[in-house]
Amino acid sequence: GASFRNTGEVLALAGCDRLTISPALLAELSQQQGELTVHLRDEGATTTAPAALTESEFRWALNEDAMATEKLSEGIRKFAIDQRKLEQVIQQAL
Repeated sequence: GASFRNTGEVLALAGCDRLTISPALLAELSQQQGELTVHLRDEGATTTAPAALTESEFRWALNEDAMATEKLSEGIRKFAIDQRKLEQVIQQAL
């Protein structure tokens, strides 16, 4: 969710319980008017849960996948940047 590039991508997930949306896209969305169509609905579990991993198994698998490791780190860095921006927006609004 944190890598949305435009409001259309966000709106396509209308109905999702939790999304991380950048402050810039939140500002754009707040200016839009009209009816919002819900595209996603929670209809309960439809598949079985994957087998549980221990923490060490998870860490090993993550370390074995260089791209996953880098994308996780990148995502965390971008979340931190957006959180600071959002905190500034909230502070200015108070």
